[in-house]
Amino acid sequence: MSYDPLRVFRKLARNNRLANFRLHQACLQLSQEAFVASRVSFFPTLRATLNHIYTVDRFYIDALQGGTLGLAAFVEEEPFATMADLRVAQTELDEVLIAFVDSLDEDGLAASVNIHRGARIQYDRCDDILSHLFQHQTHHRGQAHAMLSGTTIKPPQLDEFIVGDDAKARKDEMDALGWTETDLMFPARRSAT
Repeated sequence: MSYDPLRVFRKLARNNRLANFRLHQACLQLSQEAFVASRVSFFPTLRATLNHIYTVDRFYIDALQGGTLGLAAFVEEEPFATMADLRVAQTELDEVLIAFVDSLDEDGLAASVNIHRGARIQYDRCDDILSHLFQHQTHHRGQAHAMLSGTTIKPPQLDEFIVGDDAKARKDEMDALGWTETDLMFPARRSAT
């Protein structure tokens, strides 16, 4: 079998969807008071942390798709007051990201992305922006995970979505999303229809 440089990005996009799904399921069990309670982390609440993931995802996904949203993505720091509303919006972005990554070919990975940053435009490769975005998501999900430790809800395992040996541990999430292990382990480029 030949090496597919796109496979890792397709898997990371799916990992992102699965990790958010599991984290959001845990956060949906919190009361609104617990969701907005002050906690020790980079952002002071779970709501602020999860909204930050959303706004940064929106910023970069727009740029990856050739958009010019730029810093307008951050005008409202916490666009979603409730976990239920945030989950719906984040799910939509996660699906957009999967579709975007699935649409890429090798030239697309190497293509330049224009990121509108107010008075300047940043130019970086698509694969570098995707790597940065996946790192950012993982970083802040880890903070949310730690903040959940201070609640009555057990923080969920967030790192069982890459290797085949973890299939049993992710079965519930895979079933809920209607995915198979083949979808995750051998993510193929979807044809544009």
